[in-house]
Amino acid sequence: MIMVDRIFAIFGASGFGREVMPLARATPETESFELVFVDDSPPVDELNGHRVMSYGAFLGLESGEKFVAVAIADGDIRQKISDRCVSDGLNIWSVSAMNAVVLDSVEIGEGSILCPFVTLTSNISVGQSFHANIYSYVAHDCIIGDYVTFAPSVKCNGNIVIEDHAYIGTGAVLKQGKPGKPLTIGKGAIVGMGAVVTKDVPAGAVVVGNPAKPLQRA
Repeated sequence: MIMVDRIFAIFGASGFGREVMPLARATPETESFELVFVDDSPPVDELNGHRVMSYGAFLGLESGEKFVAVAIADGDIRQKISDRCVSDGLNIWSVSAMNAVVLDSVEIGEGSILCPFVTLTSNISVGQSFHANIYSYVAHDCIIGDYVTFAPSVKCNGNIVIEDHAYIGTGAVLKQGKPGKPLTIGKGAIVGMGAVVTKDVPAGAVVVGNPAKPLQRA
């Protein structure tokens, strides 16, 4: 068996993983190296021109270094997979679309995925494994925790704090906070599709509507 210097993988062969793969393929660092899908339950042997393999099979490949981008929307599952990869000696890898825009004084943790037309403006701190889906933006003076997920077209305005594992649904609008008094989305909170958030969201809460209010459970 021939050992290769590097091999790159997208963990997750579902819809989002298939959207991320072309972004990974366009990344200069992957040039001349194989890109594969990794999935705990591989649906097929090949997908969109790339091999699909189980995690165990990926670990068994002969390679000097292995890199994994975890394309799983659920932040809790994403952390578990990332932790497993790190414990097995794999490198967590970030993927960014060529037309994603990142401006001044932006810090981004490892494992991020920035999809097409995403914008991060200025003076922003982002934790590990942030996912920003298409047409989302983060404006100035925001702090985003670890394993936060933005669905498409999230509008995160200035002076906002989003704590670990929060999920912001498609088309949600987060009202701008104030210097010294940011709008806060608590740890593990879920902001529903199209919600307009004008007040702090407590940890673990689910909010929906315009203006966003806690979801009334039956």
